[in-house]
Amino acid sequence: MATSGAASRRPGAASAQAEPPVVELRDIVKTYGRVVALNGVSMAVRAGEVMCLLGDNGAGKSTLIKVLSGVITATSGEVLLRGQPVRFDSPREAQRHGIATVHQHLAIQPLMSVTRNFFLGREPTVGWGPFRRLDMAKARRVAVAEMGRMGIDVRDADQAVGTMSGGERQCVAISRAVYFGAEVLILDEPTAALGVRQAGVVLRYVAQARARGLAVILITHNVHHAYPVADAFTILRRGTSYGTFVKSEVTREEVLRMMSGTEELDALEAELEEFALADQERPGGGGEGR
Repeated sequence: MATSGAASRRPGAASAQAEPPVVELRDIVKTYGRVVALNGVSMAVRAGEVMCLLGDNGAGKSTLIKVLSGVITATSGEVLLRGQPVRFDSPREAQRHGIATVHQHLAIQPLMSVTRNFFLGREPTVGWGPFRRLDMAKARRVAVAEMGRMGIDVRDADQAVGTMSGGERQCVAISRAVYFGAEVLILDEPTAALGVRQAGVVLRYVAQARARGLAVILITHNVHHAYPVADAFTILRRGTSYGTFVKSEVTREEVLRMMSGTEELDALEAELEEFALADQERPGGGGEGR
């Protein structure tokens, strides 16, 4: 069931397997003094693949992504892009190498327009020197076109992002990352604060990003959101990887049990059975004579 990073994961993708993964993590360790946040975690993601990084709170998901996005440096281990070792000393450096992270807070300014949010910090300009100014016509045109490719029909590019739904705001952040050359798209709990319908909208954007050839890392603790779009799962528990599992070889229930901990669930079931037996043996238990 478990696979290595180089194992075949997508049917019909034999030709792609000759190429190295777009991004690969090998034996990543991160310690803070005596606290071991990550202990030998490995993961590989190829172009056109969605890797779901699953784990409960405190499993090490955020730490691993901070390593990959240049926020922190691993204590030991390697990060490879297309087979070449790299080291990121800042998020900007990771971005230059094509790694884009869409955080849960999105880095979206709700009072600013769709256009201004799309180009936030990287606005197109016209003119030169003291006469250089924002090229709003181009910015509007590109923002509308790129979001249209992700399935959002923007009626007014000057619309404040704060008036959009949660799923549509995610689309702004995702399409922005794709437009600025992301090869690896990291989505940090994109459905955490969304309802069922809006979560479905975001998952459709994830599938579209995969169809455009991106390597997508979807971080979540919700198996039910991850399973429909995932090609493979890497499961973390307490900073340690359970391994990578191909979707075709593992059920949703198996993923959930590995993520939550089989031992804990079995112990809980046994304890609940004991409580039920004790309640039946107690005088007046089981609802008799009530």
